[in-house]
Amino acid sequence: MVTHLELRSVSSDITKTVTTYFPVNSSESAFSQEDIATDKARVMLIDDQLIIGEAVCQILSSDPKISFHYISDPTQAIQEAIALSPTVILLDLVMPEMDGLMLLRWFRSHPATRDIPIVMLSSKEEAKVKAEAFAAGANDYLIKLPDPVELIARIRYHSKAYNNLKALTTATINAQLQAKQLEHTVKQLQTTQVQLVQTEKMSSLGRMVAGLAHEINNPINFMQGNFKYLDNHIQSLVALIQAYQQEYPQFNAVIEEKASDINLEFILEDLPKILTSMKIGSERISEMILSLRNFARLDQAGSKKVNIHEGIESTLLLLKHRIRQDIQIVKDYSNLPLIECYPAELNQVFMNVLNNAIDAVLEQHDKAQDKQIIIKTEITELATVKITIIDNGIGIKPEIQAKIFDPFFTTKPVNKGTGLGLSISYQIIEEHQGKISLKSEPGQGTELMIEIPVQLHQP
Repeated sequence: MVTHLELRSVSSDITKTVTTYFPVNSSESAFSQEDIATDKARVMLIDDQLIIGEAVCQILSSDPKISFHYISDPTQAIQEAIALSPTVILLDLVMPEMDGLMLLRWFRSHPATRDIPIVMLSSKEEAKVKAEAFAAGANDYLIKLPDPVELIARIRYHSKAYNNLKALTTATINAQLQAKQLEHTVKQLQTTQVQLVQTEKMSSLGRMVAGLAHEINNPINFMQGNFKYLDNHIQSLVALIQAYQQEYPQFNAVIEEKASDINLEFILEDLPKILTSMKIGSERISEMILSLRNFARLDQAGSKKVNIHEGIESTLLLLKHRIRQDIQIVKDYSNLPLIECYPAELNQVFMNVLNNAIDAVLEQHDKAQDKQIIIKTEITELATVKITIIDNGIGIKPEIQAKIFDPFFTTKPVNKGTGLGLSISYQIIEEHQGKISLKSEPGQGTELMIEIPVQLHQP
């Protein structure tokens, strides 16, 4: 039965509003999850005739699972519907202040009410009128006053359908949120895994370089330290032999035979050349050790101001065994200031990118085509440094270019690539507050651009 009935004047021309709740109290107004769970129907009637409101109120009072709300002023209907969030709207087709079809269209255009089932009430039974109502978005059409049993049955049907739709929408939204959270978690795990791999690689590289530097430096230093004395001794012996030759130009038979056997004149001429070659070789080894140290930056921690051209040159030296004679390296260096960066990590980016460029030019199908890699550096107007590495290799297919920086994605054959090089490079450049991108066309080569600020911005 009716628990509350309120008649409220809403305008000077005595427009009435009747609000009745079954069986909840008068303070409840919003659609809730409890309504879905209990199959509660929240009905809002919009009709200018108070007698219709009272009649429908009496009909619905027999069902405790239906709460009823009556609006006599159609101009307030949208506001009231948003506030009450009904599960079914009963809408009069013909009203003096506003056409029911116009109000129906407003309901369907508003995001808060567009899915609410709307049942049109009218005394007209013409098929054309019904068709217009359905075309405007009505879910049902009843002749007023409808049979109580039919009215309650239709309200239950539409309300249950709407509650199910709400539940499904909520479940879908939750599923989408969970999917996004899962995707985010997977990306975080991949990023963490890549970072762990990168850390381990750099740690292993550091240990390897430290070991090589230690093991090679000792004998090289010993050799270089003795070159001076060896040179002096050889020069002294040569001078002594030359003095003997001047003082005793006529050798006896034994000495002359021995000098001829060992080709004394050639030895005296070749010894200084051998010594010079040994010096050059030892200096070359020292340069390689220095390049290794510059590449790994063992003696530097954190960000430093460095000449990035030195990093590029060190990387090229370490890759010299891969740069065949038919690969042309073109350097177009600008006059750059010292760049604040993490040198070891930035050198790792150069290593990854140049390795890929070498692979690309070596894999090109046209063997007669010149193999070329261009390294260009420049300072931009935004106080950033741009490093561009261009190869004329096989290029990258458009459909996979968006995946190039994804962890574990590789275009190389099995056991030829891990798919971590460019992913690690992407993270390193992000850490440098910069950006890395590429342009490529199959068969035309690839242009990879790295841009980092001259000065890192402190967080």
